Amino acid sequence: MNAAIRFLSDLRRFGVGRDPHALFEARQTFGEKLADRVAAVGGSWGFIISFGVFLGFWAVLNTVLLGAHAFDPFPFIFLNLMLSMLAALQAPIIMMSQNRQAAKDRFEARLDYETNLRAESQIESLHAKIDLLTAEIVRLSKAA
Repeated sequence: MNAAIRFLSDLRRFGVGRDPHALFEARQTFGEKLADRVAAVGGSWGFIISFGVFLGFWAVLNTVLLGAHAFDPFPFIFLNLMLSMLAALQAPIIMMSQNRQAAKDRFEARLDYETNLRAESQIESLHAKIDLLTAEIVRLSKAA
């Protein structure tokens, strides 16, 4: 929530003409940027395919190539340990990135709402001016 509060205060300080994406990214800490990068890489097809290739290589290496001298024989207990540790670290990092993205989306929606309110107010003002002009034209046409 701190990132969201900082984001809103920066928008008020710099005005609404600034790009909310650029402002939000400028305020990110190193850890937040790293979490976003880990989430981007971990959620890509490139990662999934390369990780599948790595797992296949690990299995072939420890069953076929090394045979009786395998350092992690089937059922690949060491590999399971590494995968569990990776998942234990990667999951909270990805969740941090998702939470920050959700906060960013909420503030963008809030900015859109405020912009819509200002536009509606300006439209109502223009409508009132047009009504006054119409009434003036009617008055002048009756006077002539």
